[in-house]
Amino acid sequence: MTFSNAKYRLFTVLFLAIFIGLSTKASSQAIPDLSTINVDNLSDAQIVELMSKGTSMGYSPDQMLQLAQSQGLSAAEVNKLSGRVNKISSARVSDGKSYPSSQIRGQHDWDKIMGPKKPGEKEEEAPLEERIFGYSLFNNESLKLTFEPSLNMPTPQNYVLGPGDVLFIDVYGASEQYFEARVNAEGKLVIANFGPISVSGQTIDQAKKQITDKLAVAYTGLKGTTPNTFINVSLGLVRTIKVNMVGELRLPGTYTLSSLSTVFNALYAAGGITTNGTFRNIKVFRKNKLIATVDAYDFLIGGNAENNIMLQEEDVIIVDPYTSRVEVKGEVKRPGIFELSGDESFKDVLHYAGGFTDQSYKDRVNVTRNNDTEKMVADVFKDQFEIFTPKSGDVYRVGKILDRYANRVQIKGAVFRAGSYSLSDGLTLTELIKRADGPTGDAYGSRATITRTLDDLSTETISFDLAKVLSGENEDIVIQREDVVTVFSKYDLKEEYYVTITGEVNQAGEFSYSEKMTVEDLIAQANGLREAAAESNIEITRRVKDLNSKDISDIIVIQVDKSLGMTSTGTVLEPFDHVVVRRNPNYRIERFIQIDGEVLYPGKYAIRNVNEKISDVVKRAGGLSEFAYPKGATLIRRTEFFNEEPELSRKMKSLEGVQENIEGSQKDRTESENLLSNKIDEELYEKAADLSSNEDLSSFAKRERLAEMGLTNPFLAGGGLKETEIIGINLEEIMSNPGSKYDLILEEGDVISIPKQLQTVRLRGRVLYPTTVRYENGKSVKYFIDRAGGFDSRARKGRTYVVYANGEVARTKGFLFMRNYPNVEPGAEIIIPVKPLKIPLKPGDLIGVATGLATIALVVSQITFK
Repeated sequence: MTFSNAKYRLFTVLFLAIFIGLSTKASSQAIPDLSTINVDNLSDAQIVELMSKGTSMGYSPDQMLQLAQSQGLSAAEVNKLSGRVNKISSARVSDGKSYPSSQIRGQHDWDKIMGPKKPGEKEEEAPLEERIFGYSLFNNESLKLTFEPSLNMPTPQNYVLGPGDVLFIDVYGASEQYFEARVNAEGKLVIANFGPISVSGQTIDQAKKQITDKLAVAYTGLKGTTPNTFINVSLGLVRTIKVNMVGELRLPGTYTLSSLSTVFNALYAAGGITTNGTFRNIKVFRKNKLIATVDAYDFLIGGNAENNIMLQEEDVIIVDPYTSRVEVKGEVKRPGIFELSGDESFKDVLHYAGGFTDQSYKDRVNVTRNNDTEKMVADVFKDQFEIFTPKSGDVYRVGKILDRYANRVQIKGAVFRAGSYSLSDGLTLTELIKRADGPTGDAYGSRATITRTLDDLSTETISFDLAKVLSGENEDIVIQREDVVTVFSKYDLKEEYYVTITGEVNQAGEFSYSEKMTVEDLIAQANGLREAAAESNIEITRRVKDLNSKDISDIIVIQVDKSLGMTSTGTVLEPFDHVVVRRNPNYRIERFIQIDGEVLYPGKYAIRNVNEKISDVVKRAGGLSEFAYPKGATLIRRTEFFNEEPELSRKMKSLEGVQENIEGSQKDRTESENLLSNKIDEELYEKAADLSSNEDLSSFAKRERLAEMGLTNPFLAGGGLKETEIIGINLEEIMSNPGSKYDLILEEGDVISIPKQLQTVRLRGRVLYPTTVRYENGKSVKYFIDRAGGFDSRARKGRTYVVYANGEVARTKGFLFMRNYPNVEPGAEIIIPVKPLKIPLKPGDLIGVATGLATIALVVSQITFK
């Protein structure tokens, strides 16, 4: 049998010993076989009993799962078991029991430990707990520091065996064998076929020597000068021990712990030390003898856990009340309440508090001390820290350094290195400015100031001529502590100069003004003129400087070279000039109209000149086709409410088209194409910002007017503002007499629609059956109305009207009882409106009318009589 196989069998047996205690009649020390365990076959009650068994033996759920995995249980079964344990633990439904993650503290709820205060505890205990140094070591829920022993570490050499411990004994080398044995109640280890060995009270090393001697009878290779067989003894399943906890503890009592537990582990299980307990003198008794005194500060301050000894069965831990405590407040790194032990000095207290902070006043510490009848205050100076003996109840306050500078002067403004400087004896203004590398080029030499702080903390201002002091013409000034020297910039003493350019430039806006700046320079900064700019009529608006003048501004009209070359000296600008570049009146963007329907070449057509008319475009489109119906032709025209696309937006679309063509061309583009593509990208980016932020005044006014009309006019509100309208035209007359009054001049966006020959007539309104009927030449309106079933009872016959295919309207005319209905043409629409409802007069209304008439008759008769 190999060593690994032996370990596998041993771990399986151990897993059974920890988890399986399903039969209450079975012995708790029995170790049945668990090689075929199936978690799915275990009920929740069985899982709970397994958990209870492991807890009673001193193991947390996590530790038991680790043991199960190391003992050979498959990963799948371990994961299933972990899920079942977590589910039961979170639900808290297993016989009213709960299983916290920490086994040691699992004997008590955290709410019970940190719950209601013990009788006699003061209400201010909560803030006191926060101030006591070391209190959170065992009482901080967020830290969950349990000090639980690790079961994965090697067995400690000083571990003392006792009843309940299980040892793994591996024999390897020339001979191989595996044993596992438990220390019985008499303290003896029984190995099959070898008899008992007394190991209780011995360490692992001592027990190993005895076991080796015992097994050497059968394995002779264990002895001799050149042994060929070896033995390894390790601790398998540790026993549990009972420890008594008394004194100033949150939950004193008797606790069942792992035999690997230490003093800190036991203190944590008992809920920690109370606010009255000592952290410096924790006593451990074994068999009625004091075997150790534990000082928790060794661990808290230096990380030294040597005195955190391992516990044994029936050990007693006593936590007495503290003897002496002092409090440190103020500028220390770890303010709090500290316990004193022996003849410690204030230097030791300061060490516990972490030392001074960077802002602390270190020369003197104030202490408040209680005497027999009252309080008193004393000072502890720096040279007394090592010899000053603290007294219980002392409160030390470490002050903060003053928020002031002992030797600071400042210089700011127009110097190369403004900032704070140290004050030396006899420092003068000239020397301070030299330290600041002197004044900058924009320094204002005629005046500078010193702001001086007086003894009563008020300030005064000392003005001086900077240029004369630096040149030695005026007397130098001696600088004092906290003086602030200010050297002004000449630009700080005047308004920021700028110039503005608007109109037909590529980037209108405000620009910084410079001396001798010309109009051409400003246009160049605005990225040049647009194509539509009128370079011969550029206007400069200049502020009037004569205060007595009634003029608001001076207007200067100039002409520039569009190339912006150095052909002339140019007009020099002055601060706040506003340059306006007008639009060339002869510059026009191409405009298009559209002709649809029955012409030979329908489509878009550019307007040739300002006087181009309908007949001109129809001729350019090849004339009317043989199927055209001229009487039905219409002209669709934009209204003033049409939302016209801005010129900037149209230009952006054109640039985007150019960019797409460049990018869609050959992969290896030329240098010029790359340069053009990059430039278009930059221009598109700039124009996008302009489009989102800029809006000319006319567009703004139009938008505001439309919004106002939509809100104030009930007939237009809710979508009544139409962007296009239909204009009825007489195309037959237009084509017969080009240039006549019927031949309208075209505008941008016009759409000429010429339909095919129409053969129907539509009837709408108050007829019995609104429908569309076939057109018959020469028939009247009455004929077509009869085709729709005739008028209905509410038809207003005298208001019948006809809408022709070209959009024109003709109404019915009448004289007396005679009606003259309009003619009907193909594609026409006959509309019969409805009569308004008649409201009959009520009896009261009739009486009112009669009374009014009688009153009028009476008045008339009286006037006639007189």
